[in-house]
Amino acid sequence: MATASSAPASPDDQGDAVAFLGGGSAFEGKRPIRIDTHCASIFLVGDRAWKLKRAVKFGYLDFSTVQKRRAALEAELALNRRTAPQLYLGVQPLTRRADGQLAIGGSGETIDWLLEMHRFPDDALLSHLAERGRLDESMLAGLADRIHALHAMVEPVPSQDGAASFRRVVEGNLASMAAYPAVLDPRIVTHFEAALLEKTKEMAPLLDARARQGRVRHCHGDLHLANIARIEGVPTLFDCLEFSAELATIDVLYDLGFLLMDLWHRNLRMEANLVFNRYLDLSPPDEGGIALLPLFLSVRAAIRAHVLAAQSVRAGDDRVLAREARSFLDLAFNALKPVPARLVAIGGLSGTGKSSLARKLGGTIGRAPGARVLRSDVLRKRLAGLAPEETLPADSYSAQSAALVYRTLDTGCAETLAGGQSVIADAVFARRTERDRIEAVARQCDVDFTGLWLEADMSARIARVETRAADASDADRRVAEAQSALDIGELGSWHLIPASGSLDDVTAMAQVWLKHPRRWNGGHAMPYSGGD
Repeated sequence: MATASSAPASPDDQGDAVAFLGGGSAFEGKRPIRIDTHCASIFLVGDRAWKLKRAVKFGYLDFSTVQKRRAALEAELALNRRTAPQLYLGVQPLTRRADGQLAIGGSGETIDWLLEMHRFPDDALLSHLAERGRLDESMLAGLADRIHALHAMVEPVPSQDGAASFRRVVEGNLASMAAYPAVLDPRIVTHFEAALLEKTKEMAPLLDARARQGRVRHCHGDLHLANIARIEGVPTLFDCLEFSAELATIDVLYDLGFLLMDLWHRNLRMEANLVFNRYLDLSPPDEGGIALLPLFLSVRAAIRAHVLAAQSVRAGDDRVLAREARSFLDLAFNALKPVPARLVAIGGLSGTGKSSLARKLGGTIGRAPGARVLRSDVLRKRLAGLAPEETLPADSYSAQSAALVYRTLDTGCAETLAGGQSVIADAVFARRTERDRIEAVARQCDVDFTGLWLEADMSARIARVETRAADASDADRRVAEAQSALDIGELGSWHLIPASGSLDDVTAMAQVWLKHPRRWNGGHAMPYSGGD
Protein backbone atom coordinates (compact mmCIF):
# COMPACT_ATOMS: atom_id res chain seq x y z
CA MET A 1 0.00 0.00 0.00
CA ALA A 2 1.34 3.39 -0.93
CA THR A 3 -1.49 5.72 0.02
CA ALA A 4 -3.81 6.21 2.94
CA SER A 5 -7.03 4.22 2.82
CA SER A 6 -10.33 5.97 2.32
CA ALA A 7 -13.62 4.52 3.48
CA PRO A 8 -15.23 1.90 1.23
CA ALA A 9 -17.37 3.66 -1.39
CA SER A 10 -20.92 2.39 -2.12
CA PRO A 11 -20.01 -1.25 -2.83
CA ASP A 12 -22.18 -3.79 -4.59
CA ASP A 13 -24.29 -5.92 -2.28
CA GLN A 14 -22.56 -9.30 -1.99
CA GLY A 15 -24.70 -10.69 0.81
CA ASP A 16 -26.25 -13.47 -1.27
CA ALA A 17 -22.87 -14.55 -2.68
CA VAL A 18 -21.22 -14.66 0.75
CA ALA A 19 -24.12 -16.59 2.26
CA PHE A 20 -24.11 -19.09 -0.63
CA LEU A 21 -20.37 -19.72 -0.37
CA GLY A 22 -19.99 -19.51 3.39
CA GLY A 23 -23.04 -21.62 4.23
CA GLY A 24 -21.89 -24.60 2.21
CA SER A 25 -24.61 -24.57 -0.44
CA ALA A 26 -21.95 -24.09 -3.09
CA PHE A 27 -20.05 -27.19 -1.98
CA GLU A 28 -22.64 -29.95 -1.60
CA GLY A 29 -23.38 -28.94 1.97
CA LYS A 30 -19.75 -28.92 3.10
CA ARG A 31 -19.24 -25.80 5.17
CA PRO A 32 -15.93 -24.18 4.19
CA ILE A 33 -13.32 -22.47 6.33
CA ARG A 34 -13.65 -18.75 5.67
CA ILE A 35 -10.73 -16.32 5.79
CA ASP A 36 -11.39 -12.59 5.43
CA THR A 37 -8.85 -9.93 4.48
CA HIS A 38 -9.48 -6.23 3.95
CA CYS A 39 -10.30 -6.80 0.27
CA ALA A 40 -11.21 -10.49 -0.20
CA SER A 41 -12.89 -13.52 1.33
CA ILE A 42 -11.36 -16.96 0.77
CA PHE A 43 -13.37 -20.15 1.22
CA LEU A 44 -11.39 -23.34 1.85
CA VAL A 45 -13.13 -26.65 1.19
CA GLY A 46 -11.69 -30.02 0.21
CA ASP A 47 -8.74 -29.53 -2.12
CA ARG A 48 -9.94 -26.14 -3.36
CA ALA A 49 -9.68 -22.51 -2.31
CA TRP A 50 -12.17 -20.01 -3.75
CA LYS A 51 -11.46 -16.28 -3.59
CA LEU A 52 -14.18 -13.66 -3.77
CA LYS A 53 -13.01 -10.06 -4.08
CA ARG A 54 -14.89 -7.85 -1.64
CA ALA A 55 -16.82 -4.93 -3.16
CA VAL A 56 -14.63 -2.19 -1.69
CA LYS A 57 -12.99 0.95 -3.00
CA PHE A 58 -9.91 2.42 -1.37
CA GLY A 59 -7.40 5.03 -2.46
CA TYR A 60 -5.15 2.33 -3.91
CA LEU A 61 -7.68 -0.20 -5.33
CA ASP A 62 -11.22 -0.31 -6.69
CA PHE A 63 -13.26 -3.54 -6.53
CA SER A 64 -16.60 -1.75 -6.33
CA THR A 65 -18.19 -3.31 -9.44
CA VAL A 66 -18.55 -6.84 -10.82
CA GLN A 67 -16.56 -5.90 -13.91
CA LYS A 68 -13.66 -4.49 -11.89
CA ARG A 69 -13.57 -7.55 -9.65
CA ARG A 70 -13.44 -9.83 -12.68
CA ALA A 71 -10.55 -7.84 -14.16
CA ALA A 72 -8.68 -8.01 -10.84
CA LEU A 73 -9.15 -11.78 -10.58
CA GLU A 74 -8.02 -12.36 -14.15
CA ALA A 75 -4.92 -10.24 -13.48
CA GLU A 76 -4.31 -12.24 -10.30
CA LEU A 77 -4.60 -15.50 -12.24
CA ALA A 78 -2.18 -14.42 -14.97
CA LEU A 79 0.42 -12.86 -12.68
CA ASN A 80 0.51 -15.68 -10.14
CA ARG A 81 0.82 -18.32 -12.84
CA ARG A 82 4.35 -16.93 -13.34
CA THR A 83 5.41 -18.56 -10.09
CA ALA A 84 2.62 -20.93 -9.02
CA PRO A 85 0.84 -22.32 -12.10
CA GLN A 86 -0.11 -25.47 -10.20
CA LEU A 87 -2.12 -23.43 -7.68
CA TYR A 88 -4.04 -21.06 -9.92
CA LEU A 89 -6.71 -22.92 -11.90
CA GLY A 90 -9.07 -20.35 -13.37
CA VAL A 91 -11.66 -17.60 -12.92
CA GLN A 92 -15.24 -18.88 -12.61
CA PRO A 93 -18.53 -16.97 -12.79
CA LEU A 94 -20.93 -16.99 -9.86
CA THR A 95 -24.36 -17.11 -11.47
CA ARG A 96 -28.02 -16.79 -10.52
CA ARG A 97 -30.43 -19.12 -12.31
CA ALA A 98 -33.95 -18.16 -13.37
CA ASP A 99 -35.33 -19.74 -10.18
CA GLY A 100 -33.09 -17.50 -8.07
CA GLN A 101 -30.62 -20.23 -7.06
CA LEU A 102 -26.90 -19.45 -7.16
CA ALA A 103 -24.28 -21.67 -8.74
CA ILE A 104 -20.57 -21.67 -9.54
CA GLY A 105 -20.51 -21.70 -13.32
CA GLY A 106 -23.70 -22.36 -15.23
CA SER A 107 -25.60 -20.27 -17.77
CA GLY A 108 -27.51 -17.91 -15.47
CA GLU A 109 -26.91 -14.23 -14.86
CA THR A 110 -23.37 -13.55 -13.63
CA ILE A 111 -23.53 -11.75 -10.29
CA ASP A 112 -19.84 -12.04 -9.33
CA TRP A 113 -16.59 -13.86 -10.08
CA LEU A 114 -14.43 -16.33 -8.17
CA LEU A 115 -10.79 -17.34 -8.44
CA GLU A 116 -10.43 -21.11 -8.20
CA MET A 117 -7.20 -22.40 -6.68
CA HIS A 118 -5.71 -25.64 -5.44
CA ARG A 119 -5.60 -25.63 -1.66
CA PHE A 120 -2.25 -26.35 -0.08
CA PRO A 121 -1.74 -27.77 3.45
CA ASP A 122 -2.55 -25.33 6.23
CA ASP A 123 0.99 -25.58 7.67
CA ALA A 124 2.76 -24.99 4.34
CA LEU A 125 3.17 -21.23 4.69
CA LEU A 126 6.75 -20.14 5.34
CA SER A 127 5.44 -17.81 8.03
CA HIS A 128 4.29 -20.91 9.94
CA LEU A 129 7.55 -22.73 9.27
CA ALA A 130 9.50 -19.69 10.50
CA GLU A 131 7.56 -19.66 13.77
CA ARG A 132 8.58 -23.29 14.31
CA GLY A 133 12.23 -22.74 13.39
CA ARG A 134 12.00 -24.86 10.24
CA LEU A 135 13.51 -22.60 7.59
CA ASP A 136 16.63 -24.57 6.68
CA GLU A 137 19.49 -23.40 4.48
CA SER A 138 18.48 -25.51 1.50
CA MET A 139 14.94 -24.13 1.49
CA LEU A 140 16.15 -20.54 1.81
CA ALA A 141 18.65 -20.94 -1.01
CA GLY A 142 15.91 -22.45 -3.15
CA LEU A 143 13.66 -19.52 -2.28
CA ALA A 144 16.29 -17.03 -3.40
CA ASP A 145 16.63 -19.01 -6.63
CA ARG A 146 12.87 -18.79 -7.25
CA ILE A 147 12.79 -15.05 -6.61
CA HIS A 148 15.72 -14.49 -8.93
CA ALA A 149 14.06 -16.62 -11.60
CA LEU A 150 10.92 -14.47 -11.43
CA HIS A 151 12.90 -11.25 -11.72
CA ALA A 152 14.90 -12.62 -14.64
CA MET A 153 11.70 -13.77 -16.38
CA VAL A 154 9.89 -10.43 -16.43
CA GLU A 155 10.82 -7.70 -18.87
CA PRO A 156 12.56 -4.53 -17.65
CA VAL A 157 10.49 -1.34 -17.55
CA PRO A 158 13.06 1.30 -18.54
CA SER A 159 12.48 4.66 -16.92
CA GLN A 160 14.25 7.93 -16.26
CA ASP A 161 12.44 8.71 -13.03
CA GLY A 162 13.23 5.90 -10.64
CA ALA A 163 13.78 8.40 -7.83
CA ALA A 164 10.56 10.34 -8.46
CA SER A 165 8.50 7.15 -8.53
CA PHE A 166 10.01 5.88 -5.32
CA ARG A 167 9.58 9.23 -3.58
CA ARG A 168 5.84 9.04 -4.34
CA VAL A 169 5.77 5.67 -2.58
CA VAL A 170 7.63 7.14 0.39
CA GLU A 171 5.34 10.14 0.66
CA GLY A 172 2.22 7.98 0.42
CA ASN A 173 3.40 5.76 3.22
CA LEU A 174 4.34 8.69 5.42
CA ALA A 175 0.81 10.05 4.97
CA SER A 176 -0.58 6.66 5.96
CA MET A 177 1.56 6.55 9.10
CA ALA A 178 0.46 10.03 10.14
CA ALA A 179 -3.17 8.93 9.98
CA TYR A 180 -2.80 6.76 13.12
CA PRO A 181 -1.34 9.00 15.86
CA ALA A 182 -2.96 6.92 18.61
CA VAL A 183 -0.83 3.93 17.58
CA LEU A 184 2.30 5.43 16.01
CA ASP A 185 3.82 8.17 18.19
CA PRO A 186 3.72 11.41 16.13
CA ARG A 187 7.07 12.55 17.57
CA ILE A 188 8.79 9.37 16.40
CA VAL A 189 7.00 9.54 13.05
CA THR A 190 8.18 13.13 12.57
CA HIS A 191 11.84 12.22 13.21
CA PHE A 192 11.48 9.15 11.02
CA GLU A 193 9.96 11.22 8.21
CA ALA A 194 12.93 13.58 8.18
CA ALA A 195 15.42 10.70 8.11
CA LEU A 196 13.52 8.82 5.41
CA LEU A 197 13.14 11.82 3.10
CA GLU A 198 16.83 12.64 3.54
CA LYS A 199 17.84 9.07 2.68
CA THR A 200 15.52 9.06 -0.33
CA LYS A 201 17.14 12.29 -1.56
CA GLU A 202 20.63 10.87 -1.00
CA MET A 203 19.80 7.73 -2.98
CA ALA A 204 18.05 9.54 -5.86
CA PRO A 205 20.96 9.24 -8.35
CA LEU A 206 21.26 5.49 -7.71
CA LEU A 207 17.49 4.99 -7.95
CA ASP A 208 17.48 6.74 -11.32
CA ALA A 209 20.51 4.78 -12.53
CA ARG A 210 18.92 1.45 -11.58
CA ALA A 211 15.74 2.38 -13.43
CA ARG A 212 17.73 3.23 -16.56
CA GLN A 213 19.66 -0.04 -16.24
CA GLY A 214 16.47 -2.13 -16.37
CA ARG A 215 16.42 -3.15 -12.71
CA VAL A 216 12.80 -1.91 -12.38
CA ARG A 217 10.36 -4.67 -13.37
CA HIS A 218 6.81 -5.90 -12.79
CA CYS A 219 7.65 -7.94 -9.70
CA HIS A 220 5.71 -9.89 -7.08
CA GLY A 221 5.15 -6.76 -5.03
CA ASP A 222 4.04 -8.42 -1.77
CA LEU A 223 6.89 -10.79 -1.07
CA HIS A 224 6.69 -11.74 2.59
CA LEU A 225 6.69 -15.14 4.29
CA ALA A 226 2.88 -15.45 4.45
CA ASN A 227 2.78 -15.25 0.64
CA ILE A 228 5.22 -18.13 0.14
CA ALA A 229 4.32 -21.79 0.67
CA ARG A 230 6.33 -24.99 0.62
CA ILE A 231 4.55 -27.14 -1.94
CA GLU A 232 5.97 -30.60 -2.68
CA GLY A 233 9.16 -29.44 -0.98
CA VAL A 234 9.56 -26.34 -3.14
CA PRO A 235 9.17 -22.75 -1.87
CA THR A 236 6.42 -21.31 -4.05
CA LEU A 237 5.57 -17.62 -4.43
CA PHE A 238 1.86 -16.82 -4.62
CA ASP A 239 -0.68 -14.04 -3.96
CA CYS A 240 1.31 -11.29 -5.65
CA LEU A 241 0.17 -7.66 -5.75
CA GLU A 242 -2.27 -7.79 -8.67
CA PHE A 243 -4.50 -4.73 -8.30
CA SER A 244 -1.95 -2.12 -9.43
CA ALA A 245 0.72 -2.64 -12.06
CA GLU A 246 2.20 0.68 -10.98
CA LEU A 247 2.70 -0.41 -7.36
CA ALA A 248 4.16 -3.76 -8.45
CA THR A 249 6.57 -2.24 -10.99
CA ILE A 250 9.52 -1.70 -8.70
CA ASP A 251 13.24 -2.21 -8.28
CA VAL A 252 13.96 -5.92 -7.95
CA LEU A 253 15.88 -5.27 -4.73
CA TYR A 254 12.87 -3.44 -3.30
CA ASP A 255 10.82 -6.55 -4.09
CA LEU A 256 13.41 -8.76 -2.36
CA GLY A 257 13.58 -6.25 0.46
CA PHE A 258 10.12 -7.15 1.77
CA LEU A 259 11.24 -10.73 2.43
CA LEU A 260 14.55 -9.62 3.94
CA MET A 261 12.74 -7.17 6.22
CA ASP A 262 10.22 -9.83 7.28
CA LEU A 263 13.00 -12.24 8.23
CA TRP A 264 14.99 -9.53 10.02
CA HIS A 265 11.94 -8.42 12.01
CA ARG A 266 11.47 -12.02 13.18
CA ASN A 267 15.10 -11.97 14.35
CA LEU A 268 15.97 -14.53 11.68
CA ARG A 269 19.14 -12.69 10.78
CA MET A 270 21.20 -15.60 9.53
CA GLU A 271 18.27 -16.60 7.31
CA ALA A 272 17.87 -13.08 5.91
CA ASN A 273 21.59 -12.89 5.24
CA LEU A 274 21.59 -16.24 3.45
CA VAL A 275 18.76 -15.16 1.11
CA PHE A 276 20.44 -11.80 0.48
CA ASN A 277 23.76 -13.38 -0.44
CA ARG A 278 22.33 -16.18 -2.54
CA TYR A 279 20.28 -13.70 -4.57
CA LEU A 280 23.29 -11.48 -5.26
CA ASP A 281 25.46 -14.50 -6.10
CA LEU A 282 22.95 -15.21 -8.87
CA SER A 283 22.45 -11.60 -9.95
CA PRO A 284 25.69 -9.68 -10.63
CA PRO A 285 23.86 -6.58 -11.97
CA ASP A 286 22.42 -6.00 -8.51
CA GLU A 287 25.76 -5.77 -6.67
CA GLY A 288 25.75 -2.05 -7.40
CA GLY A 289 22.37 -1.59 -5.71
CA ILE A 290 23.46 -2.68 -2.22
CA ALA A 291 23.56 0.90 -0.95
CA LEU A 292 19.77 1.07 -1.44
CA LEU A 293 18.98 -1.73 0.99
CA PRO A 294 18.65 0.41 4.16
CA LEU A 295 16.13 2.60 2.34
CA PHE A 296 14.23 -0.34 0.87
CA LEU A 297 14.04 -2.26 4.15
CA SER A 298 12.97 0.88 5.98
CA VAL A 299 10.08 1.59 3.62
CA ARG A 300 8.93 -2.03 3.72
CA ALA A 301 8.90 -1.90 7.52
CA ALA A 302 7.02 1.41 7.41
CA ILE A 303 4.33 -0.18 5.24
CA ARG A 304 3.85 -2.96 7.78
CA ALA A 305 3.70 -0.35 10.56
CA HIS A 306 0.82 1.63 9.09
CA VAL A 307 -1.07 -1.43 7.84
CA LEU A 308 -1.00 -2.96 11.33
CA ALA A 309 -1.87 0.39 12.88
CA ALA A 310 -4.95 0.55 10.67
CA GLN A 311 -5.91 -3.00 11.60
CA SER A 312 -5.52 -2.15 15.28
CA VAL A 313 -7.86 0.81 14.99
CA ARG A 314 -10.45 -1.16 12.99
CA ALA A 315 -10.33 -3.90 15.63
CA GLY A 316 -11.19 -1.48 18.40
CA ASP A 317 -7.67 -0.46 19.40
CA ASP A 318 -6.25 -3.97 19.54
CA ARG A 319 -3.16 -3.73 21.76
CA VAL A 320 -1.32 -6.70 20.24
CA LEU A 321 -1.62 -5.25 16.73
CA ALA A 322 -0.64 -1.82 18.00
CA ARG A 323 2.48 -3.20 19.69
CA GLU A 324 3.42 -5.03 16.50
CA ALA A 325 2.89 -1.87 14.45
CA ARG A 326 5.25 0.05 16.73
CA SER A 327 7.88 -2.67 16.46
CA PHE A 328 7.87 -2.24 12.68
CA LEU A 329 8.21 1.53 13.08
CA ASP A 330 11.24 0.92 15.28
CA LEU A 331 12.76 -1.32 12.61
CA ALA A 332 12.00 1.24 9.89
CA PHE A 333 13.79 3.94 11.88
CA ASN A 334 16.75 1.75 12.91
CA ALA A 335 17.35 0.63 9.33
CA LEU A 336 18.27 4.22 8.46
CA LYS A 337 20.76 4.69 11.29
CA PRO A 338 24.40 4.54 10.14
CA VAL A 339 26.33 1.39 11.05
CA PRO A 340 30.09 1.40 10.34
CA ALA A 341 31.05 -1.08 7.66
CA ARG A 342 33.81 -3.58 8.38
CA LEU A 343 35.76 -6.21 6.49
CA VAL A 344 36.21 -9.77 7.74
CA ALA A 345 38.43 -12.17 5.81
CA ILE A 346 38.10 -15.93 6.39
CA GLY A 347 40.95 -18.03 5.05
CA GLY A 348 41.97 -21.66 5.27
CA LEU A 349 42.58 -24.70 3.12
CA SER A 350 39.70 -26.47 1.39
CA GLY A 351 37.48 -28.29 3.86
CA THR A 352 38.22 -26.13 6.88
CA GLY A 353 34.65 -24.80 6.91
CA LYS A 354 35.19 -21.22 5.69
CA SER A 355 31.84 -20.89 3.93
CA SER A 356 29.93 -22.52 6.78
CA LEU A 357 31.46 -20.03 9.20
CA ALA A 358 30.70 -17.13 6.84
CA ARG A 359 27.03 -18.16 6.80
CA LYS A 360 26.97 -18.28 10.58
CA LEU A 361 28.56 -14.85 10.96
CA GLY A 362 26.96 -12.97 8.07
CA GLY A 363 23.79 -11.87 9.83
CA THR A 364 25.70 -10.61 12.88
CA ILE A 365 27.95 -8.16 11.04
CA GLY A 366 27.06 -4.64 9.96
CA ARG A 367 23.72 -3.18 8.99
CA ALA A 368 20.70 -5.18 7.85
CA PRO A 369 20.63 -7.61 6.14
CA GLY A 370 24.15 -8.33 7.33
CA ALA A 371 27.47 -8.73 5.56
CA ARG A 372 27.85 -9.38 1.87
CA VAL A 373 29.74 -12.68 1.63
CA LEU A 374 32.05 -12.56 -1.37
CA ARG A 375 33.30 -16.07 -1.97
CA SER A 376 36.17 -16.77 -4.33
CA ASP A 377 34.55 -20.00 -5.57
CA VAL A 378 31.41 -18.10 -6.62
CA LEU A 379 33.42 -15.29 -8.23
CA ARG A 380 35.46 -17.83 -10.19
CA LYS A 381 32.25 -19.28 -11.67
CA ARG A 382 30.89 -15.79 -12.35
CA LEU A 383 34.03 -14.88 -14.29
CA ALA A 384 33.55 -18.04 -16.37
CA GLY A 385 29.89 -17.18 -17.03
CA LEU A 386 28.64 -20.15 -14.98
CA ALA A 387 26.12 -20.59 -12.18
CA PRO A 388 27.70 -21.19 -8.76
CA GLU A 389 27.12 -24.96 -8.71
CA GLU A 390 28.34 -25.65 -12.24
CA THR A 391 31.68 -27.46 -12.40
CA LEU A 392 34.78 -25.98 -13.99
CA PRO A 393 37.36 -28.21 -15.70
CA ALA A 394 40.58 -28.74 -13.77
CA ASP A 395 42.62 -26.68 -16.26
CA SER A 396 40.56 -23.62 -15.29
CA TYR A 397 42.41 -23.52 -11.96
CA SER A 398 45.61 -21.94 -13.23
CA ALA A 399 47.81 -19.43 -11.45
CA GLN A 400 46.61 -16.75 -13.88
CA SER A 401 42.93 -17.47 -13.21
CA ALA A 402 43.57 -17.51 -9.46
CA ALA A 403 45.20 -14.09 -9.65
CA LEU A 404 42.19 -12.74 -11.54
CA VAL A 405 39.81 -14.19 -8.95
CA TYR A 406 41.68 -12.51 -6.09
CA ARG A 407 41.79 -9.18 -7.93
CA THR A 408 38.05 -9.46 -8.50
CA LEU A 409 37.53 -10.30 -4.84
CA ASP A 410 39.55 -7.27 -3.70
CA THR A 411 37.67 -4.97 -6.07
CA GLY A 412 34.29 -6.37 -5.06
CA CYS A 413 35.08 -5.89 -1.38
CA ALA A 414 36.13 -2.27 -1.93
CA GLU A 415 33.02 -1.45 -3.94
CA THR A 416 30.67 -3.06 -1.43
CA LEU A 417 32.35 -1.30 1.50
CA ALA A 418 32.04 2.00 -0.37
CA GLY A 419 28.28 1.39 -0.48
CA GLY A 420 28.21 1.08 3.30
CA GLN A 421 27.74 -2.69 3.55
CA SER A 422 30.08 -4.87 5.60
CA VAL A 423 31.85 -7.70 3.78
CA ILE A 424 33.08 -11.19 4.54
CA ALA A 425 35.78 -12.26 2.08
CA ASP A 426 35.79 -16.08 1.84
CA ALA A 427 38.82 -17.55 0.08
CA VAL A 428 41.79 -19.83 0.75
CA PHE A 429 44.22 -16.89 1.14
CA ALA A 430 47.12 -19.36 1.18
CA ARG A 431 49.70 -16.77 0.09
CA ARG A 432 50.90 -13.97 2.33
CA THR A 433 50.49 -11.51 -0.56
CA GLU A 434 46.79 -12.42 -0.87
CA ARG A 435 46.27 -11.83 2.84
CA ASP A 436 48.17 -8.54 2.72
CA ARG A 437 46.11 -7.28 -0.23
CA ILE A 438 42.74 -7.98 1.39
CA GLU A 439 43.96 -6.24 4.54
CA ALA A 440 45.06 -3.32 2.38
CA VAL A 441 41.48 -3.04 1.05
CA ALA A 442 40.28 -2.42 4.61
CA ARG A 443 43.03 0.16 5.17
CA GLN A 444 42.22 2.00 1.93
CA CYS A 445 38.49 2.01 2.75
CA ASP A 446 39.25 3.01 6.36
CA VAL A 447 37.17 0.22 7.90
CA ASP A 448 37.90 -2.22 10.71
CA PHE A 449 39.53 -5.47 9.64
CA THR A 450 39.53 -8.96 11.14
CA GLY A 451 41.44 -11.83 9.54
CA LEU A 452 40.48 -15.37 10.60
CA TRP A 453 42.56 -18.37 9.60
CA LEU A 454 40.86 -21.77 9.98
CA GLU A 455 43.08 -24.79 10.48
CA ALA A 456 41.94 -28.43 10.47
CA ASP A 457 43.79 -31.74 10.07
CA MET A 458 43.78 -33.34 6.65
CA SER A 459 41.39 -36.16 7.56
CA ALA A 460 38.74 -33.68 8.71
CA ARG A 461 39.20 -31.59 5.57
CA ILE A 462 38.92 -34.60 3.28
CA ALA A 463 35.80 -35.82 5.06
CA ARG A 464 34.16 -32.45 4.55
CA VAL A 465 34.95 -32.03 0.86
CA GLU A 466 33.79 -35.57 0.15
CA THR A 467 30.42 -35.08 1.85
CA ARG A 468 29.52 -31.72 0.28
CA ALA A 469 26.25 -31.48 -1.58
CA ALA A 470 25.94 -29.17 -4.60
CA ASP A 471 28.40 -26.39 -3.89
CA ALA A 472 30.36 -23.66 -5.62
CA SER A 473 33.65 -25.29 -4.59
CA ASP A 474 35.08 -27.89 -6.95
CA ALA A 475 37.69 -29.01 -4.40
CA ASP A 476 37.90 -32.78 -3.90
CA ARG A 477 40.15 -35.21 -2.03
CA ARG A 478 42.99 -34.67 -4.49
CA VAL A 479 42.88 -30.89 -4.02
CA ALA A 480 42.63 -31.19 -0.24
CA GLU A 481 45.64 -33.48 -0.11
CA ALA A 482 47.71 -31.30 -2.43
CA GLN A 483 47.03 -28.17 -0.39
CA SER A 484 48.60 -29.78 2.67
CA ALA A 485 52.00 -29.19 1.07
CA LEU A 486 51.47 -25.41 0.79
CA ASP A 487 53.71 -23.12 2.81
CA ILE A 488 51.24 -20.71 4.46
CA GLY A 489 53.92 -18.54 6.04
CA GLU A 490 53.43 -16.05 8.85
CA LEU A 491 49.81 -15.16 9.58
CA GLY A 492 50.66 -11.64 10.78
CA SER A 493 47.57 -10.02 12.31
CA TRP A 494 45.29 -12.92 11.35
CA HIS A 495 43.83 -15.04 14.15
CA LEU A 496 44.33 -18.81 14.07
CA ILE A 497 41.18 -20.83 14.86
CA PRO A 498 41.29 -24.64 15.22
CA ALA A 499 38.50 -25.89 12.96
CA SER A 500 38.45 -29.68 13.28
CA GLY A 501 35.67 -29.50 15.88
CA SER A 502 32.05 -28.40 15.70
CA LEU A 503 30.86 -25.39 13.74
CA ASP A 504 29.36 -23.92 16.91
CA ASP A 505 32.75 -24.00 18.62
CA VAL A 506 34.46 -22.41 15.63
CA THR A 507 31.78 -19.71 15.46
CA ALA A 508 32.17 -18.92 19.16
CA MET A 509 35.93 -18.47 18.78
CA ALA A 510 35.46 -16.31 15.68
CA GLN A 511 33.01 -14.07 17.51
CA VAL A 512 35.59 -13.46 20.23
CA TRP A 513 38.11 -12.22 17.66
CA LEU A 514 35.47 -10.10 15.92
CA LYS A 515 35.34 -8.01 19.08
CA HIS A 516 39.00 -7.11 18.54
CA PRO A 517 39.26 -5.76 14.99
CA ARG A 518 42.27 -4.07 13.50
CA ARG A 519 41.55 -0.36 13.23
CA TRP A 520 43.09 2.37 11.13
CA ASN A 521 44.08 5.96 11.81
CA GLY A 522 45.11 7.86 8.74
CA GLY A 523 45.99 4.61 7.02
CA HIS A 524 47.99 3.21 9.94
CA ALA A 525 47.03 0.25 12.12
CA MET A 526 45.98 1.10 15.65
CA PRO A 527 46.11 -1.29 18.59
CA TYR A 528 42.76 -2.41 19.92
CA SER A 529 41.83 -0.52 23.09
CA GLY A 530 38.55 -2.08 24.18
CA GLY A 531 34.90 -1.94 23.19
CA ASP A 532 33.26 -3.44 20.12
